Amino acid sequence: MRWLDADEERAWRALRRMMIAIQSRTAHDLAAAGLSEPDYEVLSTLSERPGHASTLGEQAAKMGWSRSRLSRHATRMEARGLVRREPDPDDGRGCYLVLTEHGLRTLEDAAPAHLESVRRHVIDRLSSADLSALERIARKLEEPT
Repeated sequence: MRWLDADEERAWRALRRMMIAIQSRTAHDLAAAGLSEPDYEVLSTLSERPGHASTLGEQAAKMGWSRSRLSRHATRMEARGLVRREPDPDDGRGCYLVLTEHGLRTLEDAAPAHLESVRRHVIDRLSSADLSALERIARKLEEPT
């Protein structure tokens, strides 16, 4: 077993505290709009797709989720009228996840406050050099080992 040295331990703990703090703050702000972070992620990524639709598998891959996680979450979002499922004509077992008009309006209503939250808690607190370093580090750490 390789224990963390003092510098590694400080960096690891700082990363964990940062991730928890930012997620907590932005989630709290987003909840005021009636959405969870996963709701917002589904709505925003669907809004970027042609026709505001994606197969369940493509959408799960884009979000870094398992198909089963997305399917369960989509069921809850369907009940709220934010998304709907449509059969995939090319795959009898598959379906498309489609952003509804209500889902699009909900996203459009929530987006300004969410963007302000992201700016307040992250973007506006960092220099452009910090943002570049953060992006570089984040891309490196999101790659599988």
